[in-house]
Amino acid sequence: MSTVVLTEATIRSVEVTDETITAHLADGRVISVPLAWSWRLSDATPAQRANWKLIGDGYGVHWPDIDEDISAEGMLNGTPAPRPKGTRKAIRPAYKRLQPTAARRVAKNASRRRG
Repeated sequence: MSTVVLTEATIRSVEVTDETITAHLADGRVISVPLAWSWRLSDATPAQRANWKLIGDGYGVHWPDIDEDISAEGMLNGTPAPRPKGTRKAIRPAYKRLQPTAARRVAKNASRRRG
């Protein structure tokens, strides 16, 4: 009979590049997620990205210069950091940018009728 031992993921160290956030876990696994998952880290300088500390016995990482926290669980579950409502950049798929809005369509049709 085999026994399964479940261990909670804890982080030993972290690296942040211009493209990824990589966490080295205590059990030997390595998790890597896109840097874009953390808008604060994306906007941070390399020096700010390098200044981190483990929190909660390794359950997460804190970057004090930018007040960002990322957990091992969040990285494993694929949970990106949400932007606050007032600072969200408008990101629309290309097909939506190419389609005229209803207001532009109405204005275009109205100008065609006049001219």
